[in-house]
Amino acid sequence: MGGERKERQPAVPDVAVIFGGPSPEHDVSVLTGLQAAHELRRERRATRAVYWTKSGEWFEVDPDLEAAAFVDGVPSGASALRLALGRDGGFLVEGGRFARARALELEAAVVCCHGGPGEDGTLQAALDLAGLRYTGPSVAGAAIGMDKLAFAAVMAAAGLPTLPRLALDEDTETVPFDGPYIVKPRFGGSSIGIEVVADLPSARHLLAASQHLRAGAVVEPFRHGWFDLQVAVRTHPRLELSAVERPLRSARPAPGGSAPEILGYADKYVGGEGMASAPRELPAQIPAALEQALREAAVRVAGLASVRGVARVDFLSDGTSLVVNEVNTIPGSLARYLWVDPPVGFATLLGDLLAEAAARPTHRYSAAGADGMVLRGASSIAAKLA
Repeated sequence: MGGERKERQPAVPDVAVIFGGPSPEHDVSVLTGLQAAHELRRERRATRAVYWTKSGEWFEVDPDLEAAAFVDGVPSGASALRLALGRDGGFLVEGGRFARARALELEAAVVCCHGGPGEDGTLQAALDLAGLRYTGPSVAGAAIGMDKLAFAAVMAAAGLPTLPRLALDEDTETVPFDGPYIVKPRFGGSSIGIEVVADLPSARHLLAASQHLRAGAVVEPFRHGWFDLQVAVRTHPRLELSAVERPLRSARPAPGGSAPEILGYADKYVGGEGMASAPRELPAQIPAALEQALREAAVRVAGLASVRGVARVDFLSDGTSLVVNEVNTIPGSLARYLWVDPPVGFATLLGDLLAEAAARPTHRYSAAGADGMVLRGASSIAAKLA
């Protein structure tokens, strides 16, 4: 009618939130993924929720669902997806008998998968091969963060304080430090499968008894009276550390009748909102010198472990000294609860993760240098096999 014609703005690609996966931490991943999806929806971001089942299938689900919808597996109304690799890769919606599969147009994916192939580099490698940008660790960063033996070796080689940590198998005859010992899955996340034992025979017995140790185990000295300290690290728009927290352990008696001395899975996650509802002292009431040492160590850990996105660095302390314990490259609830000083809202945290995914993509493979010279100069393969 007489007004100026408005130009149509280009459509902004959707954001995906990936959660679940074939991992012992599947349920916690669902909680983290739904928290992220709900927050993005509140910010009016076009959000697709991508659910990875315990058996490895992919489904698109309603991003407004609550946790109870996933108790029995795939929620009703879910649509099957396929993750395709290559130049035209990505998440595909199958088109039916005669229609072609349709790709989800995605700006990037917020990865909320804890433990297992979602946090050890497997998913990250698949997304790289599919050409999808994503938040969180690269393949290399995820792999080193998940391997407790390799991570401890890197930290020790760099001169950071650590407890001695050794690979444990059925042939282990001696351990060069006194018990009691703490036995951990070498490739596990969280506190699942971690046990305190009095001696080496008990530690070896766990190898056969615990399914969480079958892919590998490590053993280290257990320190009575030491406690956990944790700090979050984020790498965009600049390297930044959160407030330091002291997670509080359960007062529930252990089977032997005493209170547990390790931070258990239930302490972390069984509270309705994952890590966000776990009991904690935040900020931790610790000496200024100890906090300064922790912060300096956390910055070094972030560099050595190739941290990208938001990670949580875990320490053990006796109140005056500390040791680096591990890095959690995709922490529960994306460590949103730790950003109280400096204050960072969940929407800002997610927005910065997505901005980093766009500005600092992970590895892109290249065939530069493969010019055929070696192939042209090669003689018959049959002759070489003769």
